[in-house]
Amino acid sequence: MSDDRLLSVQGLGKRYGQRWACRHVCFDLWPGEVLAVVGESGSGKSTLLNALALRTPLDEGSVHYALRADGNGPGGLHDLATLSEARQRLLARTDWGFVEQNPRDGLRMAVSAGANVAERLMVLGHEHYGHLRAQAQAWLQRVELAPERVDERPSQFSGGMQQRLQIARNLVTQPRLVFMDEPTSGLDVSVQARLLDLLRTLVDDLGLACIVVTHDLAVARLLAHRMLVMKDGVVVESGLTDRVLDDPQHPYTQLLVSSVLMP
Repeated sequence: MSDDRLLSVQGLGKRYGQRWACRHVCFDLWPGEVLAVVGESGSGKSTLLNALALRTPLDEGSVHYALRADGNGPGGLHDLATLSEARQRLLARTDWGFVEQNPRDGLRMAVSAGANVAERLMVLGHEHYGHLRAQAQAWLQRVELAPERVDERPSQFSGGMQQRLQIARNLVTQPRLVFMDEPTSGLDVSVQARLLDLLRTLVDDLGLACIVVTHDLAVARLLAHRMLVMKDGVVVESGLTDRVLDDPQHPYTQLLVSSVLMP
């Protein structure tokens, strides 16, 4: 029987000193699926996201990812810890995307909007200036930014526009997996709603698999097929998003759902 999983996480753990930031995390992710990781501040959800994206080393467990079959080896699930650093970096810059909570952390503020988008294409070997510029303009339009602003720097854009530019930068290489760290945090409510509609459209159109960290249950309900609920670094409940939110089983999940605001 073929294994269609895109990602398989087994017993993942990360500690800082004697304190475990997250531990015993296990889940599978399939192509085109969106998984939300929810919990209050300090629950370990951002630590988990950074560990999955190879931004911080694991202290226990494993993360297996379905590599594309190419000249570097066969496809199928591979333990990411066994890949060379060079291949890990290439994976992170092409087959994955990472949308930062603060878009300024995910953009190069000293270069133009077009250069931010085109840079990732250059990693794949695209060199023709006209092609790169056309692709950058096409993606600006796709994320509802005016293509004629391709030569402006990100500092000339509003916060919500910077977040959309960061999304374009991440998606231009057609990644199969995108990590999102509180993508709507810090934005006005109306801007949040517009961004969420855009994200849902892009995820559906491109068939992306996403792992979204959020403290906002409304974001999870709108975007995610499944949820993990974390408390003190441990997953206390998981399941289909509607089931978890409409019929929470764990007392902590019940508290989150019943609260108007999460800490």
